[in-house]
Amino acid sequence: MWLFLFPSRGVHVTVQVYEINPETDPRWNLLTESHPNASIFHTGQWLEALRRTYGYSATVFTTSPPEDPLTNGVAFCQLDSWLTGSRLVSIPFSDHCDPLVQNADDVALLISAARKNGAGKVKHIQIRPRRSDLTSESFFCLDQQHYLHVLDLRPSLDEIYARFHKNGVQRKIRRADREGVTLERGRSESNLQDFYQLLLLTRRRHKLPPQPLVWFRNLLQCLGSRATIHVARINGRPIASILTLHHQQTLVYKYGCSDAQFHNLGAMPRLFWQVIQEAKCEQLHEFDLGRSELDNEGLIRFKDHFGAARTTLSYWRSSEARETRANTDLLSWIAKNFLSQLPDTFLRLAGRVFYRHVG
Repeated sequence: MWLFLFPSRGVHVTVQVYEINPETDPRWNLLTESHPNASIFHTGQWLEALRRTYGYSATVFTTSPPEDPLTNGVAFCQLDSWLTGSRLVSIPFSDHCDPLVQNADDVALLISAARKNGAGKVKHIQIRPRRSDLTSESFFCLDQQHYLHVLDLRPSLDEIYARFHKNGVQRKIRRADREGVTLERGRSESNLQDFYQLLLLTRRRHKLPPQPLVWFRNLLQCLGSRATIHVARINGRPIASILTLHHQQTLVYKYGCSDAQFHNLGAMPRLFWQVIQEAKCEQLHEFDLGRSELDNEGLIRFKDHFGAARTTLSYWRSSEARETRANTDLLSWIAKNFLSQLPDTFLRLAGRVFYRHVG
């Protein structure tokens, strides 16, 4: 517990900040199920998958006393890396992870507690808010920027389909149906193996190591029915696959992969259209298509073609230890120019080490 003198309406008041374990304190999952800004990346299930795969320990800072319901909280995982430094990240491998607060003042207070807790132990703190009004404090500096695409699922299916790009999406959906592309969804080991073999092809094509297989297995085990693998096949052969996550009224596209020699069959747009139809049946409100690197024009165009709204997603870090960004960029350069040349067996091993440092 920490005590802070904090300005409120011109008067300095003493505020207590508490540190809790989100994986053992049941109040955290209650908050993530009810807070309007909570995402799948806040949940104890996502944090458990991170712990099982990479050994990251999670903590939450809140102003709610132990005996009271949780009304706010900022979650972090501590990453200890000899290459990229020890740091607090909210939250590793998330596309975005808003502080679960009622106002921007709470963010400054809880981040201050995180900085005090990490003093001497971590080099910097990174947060990944979806909202843009939470980072006015001077101890933040811009770390990375991405695009975020979100498709509104509240209009009718006909309206959603009409907004698809006629050549980039609609024509490819019709092509997939003519060619006899079949679709299935599930969470079985065979679904996972089909997905992962396509992921190996895709990551090598992009000159990046694959995430470890155990990461996806842990996601399926920890998230249960909230995680689904969708596979497209031609004559029984897997040619495209996506992994989606579900939380509250949002469906999240988290991972996608495909066999490039079958791209002309339109399997990936057909998968997305099927997922959108299923999400509408479940009365979900939005389809979060995830982040895209600013220079990944192909991926940005693909998401634009579905009529998704595009916004800028900014990650922020505390101003300490700016050199860590250079180390992370070096690691990415090594991955693209060296690791991607390894045989599959070694490439998979390299991926496990690589992502442990990147977070």
